[in-house]
Amino acid sequence: MGGLREVTAPFVALGPSGVAVRDRLKHLTAEDEKVLRLVGAHLGSLASKDLKARCRDGLEHCADTWAARKRELTALSSSRWAGAITKATHDQWALARRGQAAHVQSLEAGIATIRHRLSLPVGEKGTKHAPGGYRCAREWFSKSRRLHVLEDRLNRVRAERDSGVVHVVRGGKRLLGTRRHLDRAQLTETQWRTRWEGGRWFLAADGESGKRFGNETIRITLDGEVSIKLPAPLAGLANAGHGRYVLAAKVRFPHRGQEWADRVEANRAVAYHIHYDTGRGRWYMTASWQIPPVKTVPFEAALAHGVIGVDTNADHLAAWRLDPHGNPVGRPRRFFYDLSGSADHRDAQVRHALSRLLNWAKSCRVAAIAVEDLDFTAEKTREKHGRKRRFRHLISGMPTGRLRARLTSMADQTGISIIAVDPAYTSKWGAQHWQKPLSTPTRKTTRRDAASIAIGRRAQGHPIRRRTTPPRAHQSDVHGHRTVQARPDTLGREGPRPRIPQ
Repeated sequence: MGGLREVTAPFVALGPSGVAVRDRLKHLTAEDEKVLRLVGAHLGSLASKDLKARCRDGLEHCADTWAARKRELTALSSSRWAGAITKATHDQWALARRGQAAHVQSLEAGIATIRHRLSLPVGEKGTKHAPGGYRCAREWFSKSRRLHVLEDRLNRVRAERDSGVVHVVRGGKRLLGTRRHLDRAQLTETQWRTRWEGGRWFLAADGESGKRFGNETIRITLDGEVSIKLPAPLAGLANAGHGRYVLAAKVRFPHRGQEWADRVEANRAVAYHIHYDTGRGRWYMTASWQIPPVKTVPFEAALAHGVIGVDTNADHLAAWRLDPHGNPVGRPRRFFYDLSGSADHRDAQVRHALSRLLNWAKSCRVAAIAVEDLDFTAEKTREKHGRKRRFRHLISGMPTGRLRARLTSMADQTGISIIAVDPAYTSKWGAQHWQKPLSTPTRKTTRRDAASIAIGRRAQGHPIRRRTTPPRAHQSDVHGHRTVQARPDTLGREGPRPRIPQ
């Protein structure tokens, strides 16, 4: 047991801190789309110039430089549009800095792995916790050259980070790279140009409490009327008073529409974002607002009616319900999803699987779902699993962060608590103690099903191991059938049966 790492205690995951709902802008006229394109293009050019100025300031940025940038933007748009643009610029610059720090950590991990493997003899096998030497002298030589490349790249990134230099592309670096590979992306130059321009438009405005309907720049009334405050150069396009343009489309938010209406009626802040889907040729309106953090439920209350343990896999969620004593109840459940295709398709697949999981939890009257607190950042490095491309694609495709965020957000409205547990040894110990005992001639218990039991028992504070079966003479005819799980304070609990080789 000396080689095992310490298992951290489970905890109740925090609920969401904000809400975002979306609806389609239907029945827009040709004039409406023209105005939206002109406003988005004009504000997008201002946002690009402001981002360039912010990146030029680097670490020398201060309140005075921010005020000067905002005054310059106000003359070309409005005070509120300028505030929204500068705030989005600061958020994008901060995101680039976080990505830069993550890139430095990834390079340092890759360099450490290469140095370790180069220090070992060629062909030496690795251990369970550390990789071995390279397979041949040719691979050793190529990796020694790659070590110098990574070291030079790390020095350059460190120097840029110390000087405050970041590289940001409005519209996305991936879309910019697609311009050189239009045949591979199956796009024409006109289609790519449409996506590029649409991705660089800026049509977002933060809300402000106390103002009419919670937002003065993009305003939506209770009956769904949408009006936009036009920038100063485009004020001649206004069809309403005070330089505003009213769209012909009406907005209805089917999801959480009553919450949105309550905020709008009370003049509380609501942020809006208008987005154009170039693939479908549709316009969408997204409304978002902050919500106060919900206090986490105590463990005793969350686990009063048992728990559902969930094991995350590349193509499905394996779940099993446990009673308050840690006994598996009923049959295991699997919720499948397909993570191929576009980002919207993958997100929809994850949401559909989580919806079925939550509906099952409500039907079982269980108030807690236990999931693994997974993080594969260190496992996705090319240097650790260089030849195992399929394995790297497998762990890279597992939606750990997205699933955790989606699950906590969706469970907040159902009254179900999400408990995050340490993922250490859950698959191994679950298969060791639970896979074979729960298999029958008509049901095959998989390793993933057994892992879900281990996850649920760890959330409840029970040991993962299963109570061993007593000898034949000491079962129900003498001392009672003692294989049923008992509480930790129950006297006479058997320990695990010692493993006999072969």
